Amino acid sequence: MLVIVAPGQGAQVPGFLSPWLELPGMAPRFEAWSEVAGLDLVRYGTTADADEIRDTAVAQPLLVSAGLATATALLGSVSDSRVPLPVDPSCVDAVAGHSVGEFTAAALAGVLTPEDALSLVGERGRGMADAAARTETGMTAVLGGRREDVLAAIGTAGLTPANDNGSGQIVAAGTTEQLAAFAENPPERARLRPLPVAGAFHTEHMVPAVERVRTAAASLRTNDPSVRLLSNFDGAVVEQGSQYLERLVAQISSPVRWQACTETLADLGVTAMIELAPAGTLTGLAKRALRGVQLHAVKTPDDLERAVSIIKEHAGSAPTAGTVQEG
Repeated sequence: MLVIVAPGQGAQVPGFLSPWLELPGMAPRFEAWSEVAGLDLVRYGTTADADEIRDTAVAQPLLVSAGLATATALLGSVSDSRVPLPVDPSCVDAVAGHSVGEFTAAALAGVLTPEDALSLVGERGRGMADAAARTETGMTAVLGGRREDVLAAIGTAGLTPANDNGSGQIVAAGTTEQLAAFAENPPERARLRPLPVAGAFHTEHMVPAVERVRTAAASLRTNDPSVRLLSNFDGAVVEQGSQYLERLVAQISSPVRWQACTETLADLGVTAMIELAPAGTLTGLAKRALRGVQLHAVKTPDDLERAVSIIKEHAGSAPTAGTVQEG
């Protein structure tokens, strides 16, 4: 069984899009996507510096466009289709995204068109950037330590466990003052790593962005997923496109439960996982959480050939029924 996953904010690095733009037909595609997103995605993905692409309003559409480009190149190599979206169940058994990566996953599964996904994520990025500007907030990854001790320390500091990533990583989010106090009294045997993001995402600080994105989402047409589509809300496989869109909106101010997604993949019997560009974060987490599963991070077009081999070896091995939970 093969799953394709898309990373979230913080995975971007300066210039990561450059090699993808060299692929045939990719530059015109990014020009069109730039019009939809209202951003010069080419410039931000090639020559912009780290501070520019750290901007939430920039990072989110940039990451989704990169994931869509990677999937187009990868799955096109398998299906000989120039626009292989939504994905063919014979090529992919499941898709999932971390945080903003869920918009990439929604497009891959056909819930949203690539254009609608980019348009909506552009509104999400602007809304979350505006919300983040109201108060000085941030996020810190907590690595290691006993899970109970980490969660207790996060709560004592008045922070929110915004990302439960599994593999010994929980991300705390809140005001800069709260994070500073947390750093002075960290959980026992844990290491803290501030993240290069502009706000306390997936917390109450993002509530102002929810209604803004919900209004934009109201005019969009959804389709039911073509493949298993996992939700960060609880790790469930969601079968209704309308429900998935509702979850995308609510997730803006709700914690990301990536560990739950990982547990669902294990229960489904996943045998291989491919991470779309800018890859590395989710495959790193899976090394501990999905032992024995073949992992492949597609960072540049040079990684496509190996990814195609993995698809041909592992895709289509899962039963057709998914597990659906309401939440």
